[in-house]
Parts: sequence; structure tokens; C-alpha cells
Amino acid sequence: MIVDDHEVVRRGIAEVVDRADGMRVVAEASSVAEGLHRAGLVRPQVVLVDLLLPDGTGVDLMLALHRALPDTRSIVLTSFGDEDAVDAALEAGAVAFLLKTVRGSEIADAIRAVAAGRILLDERSVIRHRGENGDLRSTLTPSEARVVDLIADGLSNREIAERLGVVEKTVKNHTTSILAKMGLQRRTQVAAWVASRKHSGWRGEPSS
Repeated sequence: MIVDDHEVVRRGIAEVVDRADGMRVVAEASSVAEGLHRAGLVRPQVVLVDLLLPDGTGVDLMLALHRALPDTRSIVLTSFGDEDAVDAALEAGAVAFLLKTVRGSEIADAIRAVAAGRILLDERSVIRHRGENGDLRSTLTPSEARVVDLIADGLSNREIAERLGVVEKTVKNHTTSILAKMGLQRRTQVAAWVASRKHSGWRGEPSS
């Protein structure tokens, strides 16, 4: 399945895939919501996801797909090749990261490799990512750990402030500190980090 808000891009990729042996496009989508709906119907083996979508991000989509369809493997296809984008893709469970400047044959090769179980990510980025974000429990204060949990639950700063009985500015300060300690830039990346570590028993401080 191809998820990109530009029809020309989707059609170009679809032509490449449909010409390749043993592969076919089972669905196309232009948004997070549309991608989730269509993926649920066709259960694709591989999804190519743009990071920038009209109603959210590719990170949002990949996290949701990982929960709903754990056997579906995600490839990020984007115009942005900076390390922050790679880290966001890693957090969301992507197994390949491609720039839109790649040739059509490279896209087909990547899909085939990912479908066969391979991971196509820059090793240096993976090592740096794990080194910085592997175990952050010792770096977060109890209050910050609780804020991380509530961000992962989808609460806004105002809702978190009400839940914790503090002013909204305090939550904003905690969030700024959390992002700095985790080496992240956006709240969605925090949620992704928590989701990726639920299997290891991560939770922050319990509610008082």
C-alpha cells in the first residue's frame, strides 16, 4: 500500500511496483485516516509511507498500523533525510528509509527486501538512536515520567495539567526538558518511544 498525499507520486510508485515481478499495489491512500481504513481492509504486507500527511504524520500512521497489523512492515519514503527524520521513523517501527530521489528500481528492490524480512536502515543512525534513547528511565524525574505517560495517552498540555493538578506552564517546562533528555523534537516522537517500549514493561510513575 502507498500512502502519500501527492497523487502524482502515488501513481508513479504504483507503476513501478505493478511492473515488478511478484508485487502489486493493493491500495493507495492520501492521509493517516484513509491509510488506516484501507490497510484494515486489504492487510498489506508492506506499506510505503510519507512522513508529512494532511491530517498527521507518517509516524502516527505507522504506530497505529503496528498496533492493528503487527505483521505489516513499513517503509518511509520522504523528501527529508536528516537524522531527526530517521529517528522518528525508527521510533515508529519503520524497517526501511528511502528518499524520494531514489530510482524506481531501488524502490522495488527495497520493497522486495523488506517483504523478505530485511531491515534497510543506516547502521550509524540506528546505533546513535539506541545509544541516546535506549533506557531513559534514569534520566527522567518522576514528574517527567508521568508526563511522558500522559503524552503517550494522547492528552494535551492543558489536560495533563488538570490531571496532575499543576499549571499548564509547568507541563510545558516538563515537556521541554523531556524532549531535550530524549533527543527528540516533537510530542509524537515521545508517544512513539513509549509505544515501542511497552513490551519491555515501561511505564512512568503511577498516579497518586
